[in-house]
Amino acid sequence: MQPARRWKIAPVFQQLRHDPLMQHVFITGATRGLGRALAQGLANQGLTVSACGTRTEAVAELQKTLGPHHLVSTCDVSDSSQVGAFAAESLKRFGPPDLLINNAALINANAPLWEVSPEEFSRVIDVNLKGIHHVLHALLPPMIARGSGVIVNLSSGWGRSTSPDVAPYCCTKWGVEGLTKALADELPPGLAAIPLNPGIIDTEMLRSCFADEAGAYRGPADWARTAIPFLLSLNSAHNGQSLTAP
Repeated sequence: MQPARRWKIAPVFQQLRHDPLMQHVFITGATRGLGRALAQGLANQGLTVSACGTRTEAVAELQKTLGPHHLVSTCDVSDSSQVGAFAAESLKRFGPPDLLINNAALINANAPLWEVSPEEFSRVIDVNLKGIHHVLHALLPPMIARGSGVIVNLSSGWGRSTSPDVAPYCCTKWGVEGLTKALADELPPGLAAIPLNPGIIDTEMLRSCFADEAGAYRGPADWARTAIPFLLSLNSAHNGQSLTAP
């Protein structure tokens, strides 16, 4: 994930047309990296954005950037009470999201599994897996009551393969795949749950693993130019499909 900054979104965003049924997007982990690029790009498309992050200064900066017609809040998704409060405010202002993107995630410091501390392992699990459940627990009932909505849970190439020194992260992303596909079996008609591999992006997280070699890959803003129209094209027909962003 990248440090928070003001993204320069290319004019191509202004030319895209989103599904008119898509009006409200809820995004976690939105103050840096992929989440930040998505929040800015989706707002530029005219959608209403509810977004959260853990860094207070970055939250304030994103709120200023997006403007008063959007909601940006400090929220740690591993804390169910914080998620509940943020979700309640979002629902009060904008109603249930049409597109819910569970993006917030952590990666462990590179190390073989037996050298990862119990505290670090638990923190990765708490954010990457339990955090998704906290958000779903708060937002799925009103989405189901309305009868529509798309849930995209960010997975990874390491949710479908493995690599040394990132076993906790792989564990959670494989968990995201299983959790999302099981949820898809439970959803009523009109809704969709999709595990999405964003691909390899030059983010702060990738640099923790690849160091300067991460620079060989595109950054979040470039990724968002193709990812946003792809995300806005998703609907109930995609329920349960493990997809990869273009």
